[in-house]
Amino acid sequence: MTGASSRLGAPALAPTVPAAPQEAVSRRALDPRTAVAILLAASITIMAPGGLLFVPAALVAGVLLAISERAWRRVVGLPLAAGAAVAVAYLLPLAAPWPILGVIGVMGGFSLRLVAVAGIAVHLIETIPPTRFTAALRSMRVPAAFTVSGSVLLRFVPTIVAEARAVRDAMRLRGLGGPLAMLRHPVRSLEYFTVPLIASSLRSAEDLSASALLRGLGSQPRPTTMYPPRFGPADAVAVVVVLLLVAATLLWRAGR
Repeated sequence: MTGASSRLGAPALAPTVPAAPQEAVSRRALDPRTAVAILLAASITIMAPGGLLFVPAALVAGVLLAISERAWRRVVGLPLAAGAAVAVAYLLPLAAPWPILGVIGVMGGFSLRLVAVAGIAVHLIETIPPTRFTAALRSMRVPAAFTVSGSVLLRFVPTIVAEARAVRDAMRLRGLGGPLAMLRHPVRSLEYFTVPLIASSLRSAEDLSASALLRGLGSQPRPTTMYPPRFGPADAVAVVVVLLLVAATLLWRAGR
């Protein structure tokens, strides 16, 4: 067959070799183990008593991570969300000595911590595929219960966000959405939004469970990975930047 195709002038079919995307990934993105370590360190530090001191460092780290992946909306939105939380937490209670404003201020302070942690968490969700995340957790000898839960979470959160946007668009097309409808009929609007979202979430959860079983996510034998996770220059830069931010925070605290 090869000789006949050559005589007819047809080009010979050479075996295609799949490109190795791991090189491009290791240069531009963080290793999942580095991203998880930064996220855990930020969460534990910020949520601990006195953790507000490290909120600016976490915000700067989140903005730098967003710049590295060119997520310009997050670069602008993260400082704006933090500024709004600061205004609610510290400026709103000064407007009037009302207890309700004090409660809202406490909630704003807690929201500020969540915003700082969310800036790093969103980067992990947006840049690390579930397959790389699972492979990294397996290489760290993490128990299967945490590995499966983390992998399903990374797949389920973007699905829920997409379903919520689809439900919101469907409500707007039917004239059921918008701020005015929420103010006029808040309970009805929540019902129109949550019931389809729950139904679509259940269907998505079943599909993700079937996909996980087909991929052998809960199997006893340890699966192998085509591209094992490796640390790269981006991980070293990230660790140095985080250490510099922590050192700057501690020096600023010592100089107060």
